[in-house]
Amino acid sequence: MNKIAIIGLGYVGLPLAYEFSKVHDCTGYDISKKRIRELKKGIDKTEEYSKENILDSKLLFTNKEEELFGKDFYIITVPTPLKKNNKPDLSPLKLASKTVGKHISKGSIIIYESTVYPGCTEEDCIPILEKYSNLKFNKDFFCGYSPERINPGDKKRKLKDIIKVVSGSNKKTTNSVNKLYKSIIKAGTHIAPSIRVAEASKIIENVQRDVNISLVNEFALIFEKLNIDTKEVLDAAATKWNFLNFKPGLVGGHCIGVDPYYLAYKAVEKGYSPKVLLNGRKVNNSIPKRIVKSIVKMSNELNINIESSKILILGITFKENCSDFRNSRVIDLVKELKKITQNIFIHDTYVDKVELKKELKIELIEKIKNKYDIVILAVSHDNYLKIDFNKILKKNHILYDVKSVLPKNISTLRL
Repeated sequence: MNKIAIIGLGYVGLPLAYEFSKVHDCTGYDISKKRIRELKKGIDKTEEYSKENILDSKLLFTNKEEELFGKDFYIITVPTPLKKNNKPDLSPLKLASKTVGKHISKGSIIIYESTVYPGCTEEDCIPILEKYSNLKFNKDFFCGYSPERINPGDKKRKLKDIIKVVSGSNKKTTNSVNKLYKSIIKAGTHIAPSIRVAEASKIIENVQRDVNISLVNEFALIFEKLNIDTKEVLDAAATKWNFLNFKPGLVGGHCIGVDPYYLAYKAVEKGYSPKVLLNGRKVNNSIPKRIVKSIVKMSNELNINIESSKILILGITFKENCSDFRNSRVIDLVKELKKITQNIFIHDTYVDKVELKKELKIELIEKIKNKYDIVILAVSHDNYLKIDFNKILKKNHILYDVKSVLPKNISTLRL
Protein backbone atom coordinates (compact mmCIF):
# COMPACT_ATOMS: atom_id res chain seq x y z
CA MET A 1 0.00 0.00 0.00
CA ASN A 2 1.38 3.39 -1.07
CA LYS A 3 0.88 6.74 0.58
CA ILE A 4 -0.53 9.14 -2.01
CA ALA A 5 -1.41 12.84 -1.96
CA ILE A 6 -3.69 14.26 -4.67
CA ILE A 7 -3.21 18.00 -5.16
CA GLY A 8 -6.40 19.62 -6.46
CA LEU A 9 -9.84 18.07 -5.95
CA GLY A 10 -11.80 19.14 -9.00
CA TYR A 11 -13.12 17.00 -11.86
CA VAL A 12 -9.76 15.25 -12.19
CA GLY A 13 -8.45 15.07 -8.64
CA LEU A 14 -11.52 13.82 -6.82
CA PRO A 15 -12.11 10.73 -9.00
CA LEU A 16 -8.41 9.87 -8.70
CA ALA A 17 -8.46 10.28 -4.93
CA TYR A 18 -11.67 8.26 -4.65
CA GLU A 19 -10.33 5.31 -6.65
CA PHE A 20 -6.87 5.33 -5.06
CA SER A 21 -8.40 5.40 -1.58
CA LYS A 22 -9.87 1.94 -2.23
CA VAL A 23 -6.41 0.34 -2.43
CA HIS A 24 -3.96 2.89 -1.03
CA ASP A 25 -3.58 5.40 1.80
CA CYS A 26 -4.80 8.54 0.04
CA THR A 27 -4.97 12.21 1.08
CA GLY A 28 -6.91 14.75 -0.98
CA TYR A 29 -5.54 18.30 -0.75
CA ASP A 30 -7.12 21.49 -2.08
CA ILE A 31 -6.35 25.15 -1.31
CA SER A 32 -10.08 25.93 -1.26
CA LYS A 33 -11.36 25.79 2.32
CA LYS A 34 -14.91 25.77 0.99
CA ARG A 35 -14.21 22.73 -1.19
CA ILE A 36 -12.70 20.82 1.74
CA ARG A 37 -15.59 21.75 4.05
CA GLU A 38 -18.09 20.52 1.46
CA LEU A 39 -16.25 17.26 0.80
CA LYS A 40 -15.97 16.50 4.50
CA LYS A 41 -19.77 16.78 4.61
CA GLY A 42 -20.07 14.53 1.57
CA ILE A 43 -21.01 17.34 -0.82
CA ASP A 44 -19.48 17.14 -4.30
CA LYS A 45 -20.39 20.22 -6.37
CA THR A 46 -19.20 18.46 -9.54
CA GLU A 47 -21.97 15.90 -8.90
CA GLU A 48 -19.67 13.02 -9.80
CA TYR A 49 -20.14 11.31 -6.43
CA SER A 50 -23.02 10.93 -4.01
CA LYS A 51 -22.86 11.87 -0.34
CA GLU A 52 -22.72 8.18 0.55
CA ASN A 53 -19.83 7.57 -1.87
CA ILE A 54 -17.71 10.26 -0.27
CA LEU A 55 -18.55 9.64 3.38
CA ASP A 56 -18.05 5.88 3.03
CA SER A 57 -14.62 6.31 1.43
CA LYS A 58 -11.37 6.19 3.35
CA LEU A 59 -10.26 9.55 1.97
CA LEU A 60 -8.66 12.22 4.13
CA PHE A 61 -9.61 15.70 2.88
CA THR A 62 -7.42 18.62 3.91
CA ASN A 63 -6.24 22.11 3.06
CA LYS A 64 -3.40 21.90 5.57
CA GLU A 65 0.03 21.61 3.97
CA GLU A 66 1.50 19.72 6.92
CA GLU A 67 -0.72 16.77 5.97
CA LEU A 68 1.39 16.38 2.80
CA PHE A 69 4.57 15.19 4.48
CA GLY A 70 5.79 11.63 4.08
CA LYS A 71 4.00 10.52 0.90
CA ASP A 72 5.36 8.12 -1.68
CA PHE A 73 3.48 9.72 -4.57
CA TYR A 74 2.22 13.27 -5.15
CA ILE A 75 -0.22 13.66 -8.03
CA ILE A 76 -0.86 17.22 -9.22
CA THR A 77 -4.21 17.82 -10.93
CA VAL A 78 -4.65 21.59 -10.83
CA PRO A 79 -6.17 23.65 -13.69
CA THR A 80 -4.05 25.11 -16.50
CA PRO A 81 -6.10 28.12 -17.68
CA LEU A 82 -5.33 30.99 -20.04
CA LYS A 83 -4.48 34.61 -19.44
CA LYS A 84 -6.55 37.32 -21.16
CA ASN A 85 -4.09 37.35 -24.06
CA ASN A 86 -4.60 33.58 -24.59
CA LYS A 87 -1.14 32.82 -23.23
CA PRO A 88 -0.73 29.90 -20.79
CA ASP A 89 -1.38 30.72 -17.15
CA LEU A 90 0.88 28.37 -15.21
CA SER A 91 0.35 30.06 -11.84
CA PRO A 92 -1.83 27.25 -10.36
CA LEU A 93 0.68 24.65 -11.59
CA LYS A 94 3.65 26.58 -10.22
CA LEU A 95 1.94 27.14 -6.87
CA ALA A 96 1.14 23.43 -6.61
CA SER A 97 4.76 22.56 -7.49
CA LYS A 98 5.99 24.94 -4.79
CA THR A 99 3.62 23.43 -2.21
CA VAL A 100 4.65 19.88 -3.07
CA GLY A 101 8.34 20.81 -3.28
CA LYS A 102 8.29 21.93 0.35
CA HIS A 103 7.01 18.56 1.53
CA ILE A 104 8.66 15.86 -0.56
CA SER A 105 11.50 13.68 0.71
CA LYS A 106 14.11 11.40 -0.83
CA GLY A 107 12.50 8.77 -3.02
CA SER A 108 9.29 10.73 -3.63
CA ILE A 109 7.66 10.51 -7.07
CA ILE A 110 5.70 13.53 -8.30
CA ILE A 111 3.21 12.89 -11.10
CA TYR A 112 1.59 15.67 -13.13
CA GLU A 113 -1.83 15.20 -14.72
CA SER A 114 -2.60 18.80 -15.69
CA THR A 115 -2.72 19.43 -19.45
CA VAL A 116 0.37 21.34 -20.55
CA TYR A 117 2.53 21.94 -23.61
CA PRO A 118 5.37 19.47 -24.29
CA GLY A 119 8.32 20.27 -22.05
CA CYS A 120 6.40 22.03 -19.30
CA THR A 121 6.98 19.36 -16.62
CA GLU A 122 10.74 19.32 -17.09
CA GLU A 123 11.28 22.99 -17.95
CA ASP A 124 8.81 24.78 -15.68
CA CYS A 125 7.80 22.44 -12.84
CA ILE A 126 10.86 20.40 -11.92
CA PRO A 127 13.10 23.47 -11.26
CA ILE A 128 10.47 24.64 -8.74
CA LEU A 129 10.45 21.23 -7.06
CA GLU A 130 14.26 21.33 -6.80
CA LYS A 131 14.26 24.88 -5.44
CA TYR A 132 11.79 24.29 -2.62
CA SER A 133 12.87 20.77 -1.68
CA ASN A 134 16.66 21.30 -1.85
CA LEU A 135 16.72 17.88 -3.49
CA LYS A 136 18.14 16.82 -6.86
CA PHE A 137 15.86 15.65 -9.64
CA ASN A 138 16.35 12.04 -10.79
CA LYS A 139 18.70 11.48 -7.88
CA ASP A 140 16.67 12.32 -4.77
CA PHE A 141 13.18 12.60 -6.25
CA PHE A 142 11.57 11.54 -9.52
CA CYS A 143 8.76 12.67 -11.79
CA GLY A 144 6.10 11.23 -14.02
CA TYR A 145 3.39 12.53 -16.30
CA SER A 146 0.04 10.83 -16.82
CA PRO A 147 -2.46 13.06 -18.61
CA GLU A 148 -6.00 13.20 -17.30
CA ARG A 149 -8.76 11.87 -19.53
CA ILE A 150 -11.77 12.62 -17.37
CA ASN A 151 -14.96 13.41 -19.29
CA PRO A 152 -17.22 15.41 -16.92
CA GLY A 153 -20.84 14.31 -16.98
CA ASP A 154 -20.07 11.02 -18.73
CA LYS A 155 -21.73 8.22 -16.77
CA LYS A 156 -20.45 5.44 -19.05
CA ARG A 157 -16.73 6.19 -19.35
CA LYS A 158 -15.43 6.72 -15.83
CA LEU A 159 -11.79 7.03 -14.72
CA LYS A 160 -11.16 3.31 -14.38
CA ASP A 161 -12.70 2.58 -17.80
CA ILE A 162 -10.33 4.82 -19.81
CA ILE A 163 -6.83 3.70 -20.85
CA LYS A 164 -4.21 5.73 -18.97
CA VAL A 165 -1.09 7.05 -20.67
CA VAL A 166 1.85 6.93 -18.23
CA SER A 167 5.47 8.07 -18.32
CA GLY A 168 8.40 8.66 -16.00
CA SER A 169 11.70 10.49 -15.77
CA ASN A 170 13.61 7.20 -15.95
CA LYS A 171 12.81 3.53 -16.52
CA LYS A 172 12.40 2.63 -12.85
CA THR A 173 10.09 5.59 -12.24
CA THR A 174 8.05 4.74 -15.33
CA ASN A 175 7.55 1.23 -13.99
CA SER A 176 6.51 2.59 -10.59
CA VAL A 177 4.05 5.05 -12.14
CA ASN A 178 2.65 2.34 -14.39
CA LYS A 179 2.19 -0.08 -11.48
CA LEU A 180 0.46 2.61 -9.44
CA TYR A 181 -2.14 3.42 -12.09
CA LYS A 182 -2.69 -0.21 -13.02
CA SER A 183 -3.87 -0.74 -9.44
CA ILE A 184 -7.03 1.29 -10.24
CA ILE A 185 -7.39 1.46 -14.04
CA LYS A 186 -9.31 -1.57 -15.32
CA ALA A 187 -8.91 -0.50 -18.96
CA GLY A 188 -5.11 -0.75 -18.68
CA THR A 189 -2.24 1.62 -19.38
CA HIS A 190 -0.09 2.76 -22.29
CA ILE A 191 3.55 3.49 -21.50
CA ALA A 192 4.86 6.53 -23.35
CA PRO A 193 8.63 6.59 -24.01
CA SER A 194 9.08 10.00 -22.37
CA ILE A 195 7.31 12.67 -20.37
CA ARG A 196 7.28 14.98 -23.40
CA VAL A 197 5.59 12.36 -25.56
CA ALA A 198 2.91 11.90 -22.89
CA GLU A 199 2.40 15.67 -22.63
CA ALA A 200 2.13 15.99 -26.41
CA SER A 201 -0.27 13.05 -26.71
CA LYS A 202 -2.72 14.68 -24.33
CA ILE A 203 -2.70 18.10 -25.89
CA ILE A 204 -3.28 16.84 -29.43
CA GLU A 205 -6.29 14.81 -28.28
CA ASN A 206 -8.09 18.07 -27.59
CA VAL A 207 -6.54 20.11 -30.40
CA GLN A 208 -7.71 17.50 -32.89
CA ARG A 209 -11.28 17.73 -31.63
CA ASP A 210 -11.17 21.52 -31.73
CA VAL A 211 -9.96 21.61 -35.33
CA ASN A 212 -12.48 19.01 -36.46
CA ILE A 213 -15.36 20.85 -34.79
CA SER A 214 -14.18 24.12 -36.35
CA LEU A 215 -14.33 22.48 -39.78
CA VAL A 216 -17.92 21.36 -39.18
CA ASN A 217 -18.78 24.81 -37.80
CA GLU A 218 -17.44 26.27 -41.02
CA PHE A 219 -19.56 23.80 -42.98
CA ALA A 220 -22.57 25.09 -41.02
CA LEU A 221 -21.74 28.69 -41.92
CA ILE A 222 -21.46 27.75 -45.60
CA PHE A 223 -24.63 25.64 -45.63
CA GLU A 224 -26.55 28.47 -43.98
CA LYS A 225 -25.68 30.62 -47.00
CA LEU A 226 -26.79 27.80 -49.30
CA ASN A 227 -30.03 27.23 -47.37
CA ILE A 228 -29.08 23.61 -46.62
CA ASP A 229 -29.67 21.89 -43.28
CA THR A 230 -26.26 21.00 -41.82
CA LYS A 231 -27.54 18.07 -39.74
CA GLU A 232 -29.11 16.48 -42.80
CA VAL A 233 -25.82 16.82 -44.65
CA LEU A 234 -23.87 15.26 -41.78
CA ASP A 235 -26.37 12.41 -41.42
CA ALA A 236 -25.96 11.60 -45.08
CA ALA A 237 -22.16 11.82 -45.02
CA ALA A 238 -21.97 9.70 -41.85
CA THR A 239 -23.20 6.66 -43.79
CA LYS A 240 -19.65 6.31 -45.16
CA TRP A 241 -17.54 4.11 -42.87
CA ASN A 242 -14.59 6.49 -42.55
CA PHE A 243 -16.45 9.79 -42.16
CA LEU A 244 -15.57 11.57 -38.90
CA ASN A 245 -18.97 12.49 -37.52
CA PHE A 246 -18.27 15.67 -35.55
CA LYS A 247 -21.10 18.07 -34.73
CA PRO A 248 -21.20 21.88 -34.98
CA GLY A 249 -21.69 23.94 -31.84
CA LEU A 250 -20.23 26.17 -29.17
CA VAL A 251 -16.74 25.03 -28.20
CA GLY A 252 -15.69 26.03 -24.70
CA GLY A 253 -14.62 24.42 -21.48
CA HIS A 254 -11.21 24.04 -19.89
CA CYS A 255 -9.79 21.60 -22.46
CA ILE A 256 -10.82 21.92 -26.09
CA GLY A 257 -11.13 25.71 -26.00
CA VAL A 258 -7.83 26.14 -24.12
CA ASP A 259 -5.29 23.51 -25.17
CA PRO A 260 -4.73 24.76 -28.75
CA TYR A 261 -3.32 27.99 -27.32
CA TYR A 262 -0.88 26.02 -25.14
CA LEU A 263 0.48 24.12 -28.12
CA ALA A 264 0.54 27.29 -30.26
CA TYR A 265 2.50 29.10 -27.54
CA LYS A 266 5.19 26.43 -27.51
CA ALA A 267 5.28 26.25 -31.31
CA VAL A 268 5.82 30.01 -31.62
CA GLU A 269 8.50 29.86 -28.91
CA LYS A 270 10.34 27.34 -31.10
CA GLY A 271 9.98 29.44 -34.23
CA TYR A 272 6.94 27.90 -35.91
CA SER A 273 3.71 29.83 -36.45
CA PRO A 274 0.80 27.35 -36.46
CA LYS A 275 -1.95 28.02 -39.00
CA VAL A 276 -4.57 25.29 -38.81
CA LEU A 277 -5.07 25.11 -35.06
CA LEU A 278 -5.28 28.90 -34.58
CA ASN A 279 -7.64 29.32 -37.54
CA GLY A 280 -9.75 26.57 -35.99
CA ARG A 281 -9.89 28.57 -32.78
CA LYS A 282 -10.87 31.67 -34.74
CA VAL A 283 -13.81 29.88 -36.39
CA ASN A 284 -15.03 28.35 -33.12
CA ASN A 285 -14.75 31.66 -31.27
CA SER A 286 -16.91 33.31 -33.94
CA ILE A 287 -19.93 31.04 -33.43
CA PRO A 288 -21.69 33.07 -30.66
CA LYS A 289 -21.75 36.12 -32.96
CA ARG A 290 -22.98 34.00 -35.85
CA ILE A 291 -25.84 32.63 -33.75
CA VAL A 292 -26.95 36.13 -32.77
CA LYS A 293 -26.65 37.33 -36.38
CA SER A 294 -28.90 34.48 -37.55
CA ILE A 295 -31.46 35.24 -34.82
CA VAL A 296 -31.54 38.92 -35.77
CA LYS A 297 -32.03 38.03 -39.44
CA MET A 298 -34.85 35.59 -38.66
CA SER A 299 -36.53 38.03 -36.24
CA ASN A 300 -36.67 40.60 -39.05
CA GLU A 301 -38.22 38.03 -41.37
CA LEU A 302 -40.84 37.09 -38.76
CA ASN A 303 -41.51 40.69 -37.69
CA ILE A 304 -40.29 40.00 -34.17
CA ASN A 305 -38.93 43.08 -32.43
CA ILE A 306 -35.80 41.61 -30.88
CA GLU A 307 -35.13 44.66 -28.70
CA SER A 308 -38.41 44.21 -26.83
CA SER A 309 -38.53 40.42 -27.09
CA LYS A 310 -38.22 38.11 -24.11
CA ILE A 311 -35.30 35.76 -24.73
CA LEU A 312 -34.78 32.52 -22.83
CA ILE A 313 -31.40 30.75 -22.89
CA LEU A 314 -31.46 27.12 -21.79
CA GLY A 315 -28.11 26.09 -20.33
CA ILE A 316 -24.97 28.05 -19.51
CA THR A 317 -22.44 25.28 -18.73
CA PHE A 318 -19.69 24.37 -21.19
CA LYS A 319 -21.27 20.99 -21.94
CA GLU A 320 -24.38 18.95 -21.27
CA ASN A 321 -25.20 17.30 -17.92
CA CYS A 322 -22.33 19.08 -16.20
CA SER A 323 -22.19 21.91 -13.65
CA ASP A 324 -18.97 23.55 -14.87
CA PHE A 325 -19.44 26.95 -16.52
CA ARG A 326 -15.74 27.81 -16.82
CA ASN A 327 -14.89 29.06 -20.32
CA SER A 328 -18.43 28.38 -21.52
CA ARG A 329 -19.09 29.97 -24.90
CA VAL A 330 -22.72 30.45 -23.85
CA ILE A 331 -21.39 33.33 -21.76
CA ASP A 332 -20.10 34.92 -24.98
CA LEU A 333 -23.53 34.37 -26.51
CA VAL A 334 -25.12 36.22 -23.58
CA LYS A 335 -22.68 39.12 -24.04
CA GLU A 336 -23.53 39.37 -27.74
CA LEU A 337 -27.26 39.39 -27.05
CA LYS A 338 -26.88 42.05 -24.36
CA LYS A 339 -25.59 44.41 -27.06
CA ILE A 340 -29.14 44.29 -28.45
CA THR A 341 -31.45 43.74 -25.48
CA GLN A 342 -31.48 43.28 -21.72
CA ASN A 343 -34.59 41.07 -21.74
CA ILE A 344 -32.54 37.90 -21.38
CA PHE A 345 -33.50 35.09 -19.02
CA ILE A 346 -31.10 32.22 -18.33
CA HIS A 347 -32.01 28.85 -16.87
CA ASP A 348 -29.69 26.01 -15.82
CA THR A 349 -30.48 23.53 -13.06
CA TYR A 350 -26.93 22.16 -12.98
CA VAL A 351 -25.23 25.40 -11.97
CA ASP A 352 -24.63 26.81 -8.50
CA LYS A 353 -26.55 30.10 -8.78
CA VAL A 354 -24.60 31.83 -6.03
CA GLU A 355 -21.25 30.88 -7.56
CA LEU A 356 -22.34 31.97 -11.05
CA LYS A 357 -23.50 35.35 -9.80
CA LYS A 358 -20.31 35.82 -7.80
CA GLU A 359 -18.01 34.83 -10.66
CA LEU A 360 -19.80 36.34 -13.67
CA LYS A 361 -22.56 38.58 -12.26
CA ILE A 362 -25.09 36.49 -14.15
CA GLU A 363 -28.40 35.60 -12.50
CA LEU A 364 -30.42 32.50 -13.27
CA ILE A 365 -34.19 32.15 -13.19
CA GLU A 366 -35.59 29.47 -10.87
CA LYS A 367 -38.38 28.20 -13.10
CA ILE A 368 -39.50 28.56 -16.69
CA LYS A 369 -42.90 30.16 -16.11
CA ASN A 370 -43.64 32.52 -18.98
CA LYS A 371 -43.86 32.37 -22.75
CA TYR A 372 -40.93 33.72 -24.71
CA ASP A 373 -40.44 35.24 -28.15
CA ILE A 374 -37.04 33.61 -28.57
CA VAL A 375 -35.72 30.44 -26.93
CA ILE A 376 -32.14 29.30 -27.43
CA LEU A 377 -31.35 25.69 -26.52
CA ALA A 378 -27.66 26.36 -25.87
CA VAL A 379 -26.79 23.25 -23.83
CA SER A 380 -28.57 19.95 -24.37
CA HIS A 381 -28.98 18.88 -20.75
CA ASP A 382 -31.16 15.76 -20.61
CA ASN A 383 -33.95 17.59 -18.80
CA TYR A 384 -34.25 20.14 -21.60
CA LEU A 385 -34.94 17.44 -24.17
CA LYS A 386 -38.18 16.64 -22.31
CA ILE A 387 -39.56 20.19 -22.51
CA ASP A 388 -42.82 20.83 -24.34
CA PHE A 389 -41.63 23.90 -26.19
CA ASN A 390 -45.17 24.80 -27.29
CA LYS A 391 -45.88 25.71 -23.67
CA ILE A 392 -43.03 28.20 -23.37
CA LEU A 393 -43.05 29.78 -26.84
CA LYS A 394 -45.30 32.51 -28.15
CA LYS A 395 -47.19 31.88 -31.36
CA ASN A 396 -44.77 33.98 -33.39
CA HIS A 397 -41.38 32.78 -32.14
CA ILE A 398 -37.83 31.62 -32.79
CA LEU A 399 -36.44 28.39 -31.33
CA TYR A 400 -32.71 28.13 -31.96
CA ASP A 401 -31.37 24.62 -31.45
CA VAL A 402 -27.61 25.13 -31.07
CA LYS A 403 -26.87 21.41 -30.65
CA SER A 404 -29.26 20.19 -33.39
CA VAL A 405 -30.85 17.67 -31.03
CA LEU A 406 -34.51 18.60 -31.48
CA PRO A 407 -36.75 17.40 -34.32
CA LYS A 408 -36.45 19.68 -37.32
CA ASN A 409 -40.17 20.52 -37.31
CA ILE A 410 -39.85 21.96 -33.78
CA SER A 411 -36.79 24.20 -34.18
CA THR A 412 -36.78 27.40 -36.22
CA LEU A 413 -33.01 27.61 -36.54
CA ARG A 414 -30.09 25.32 -35.79
CA LEU A 415 -26.39 25.20 -36.48
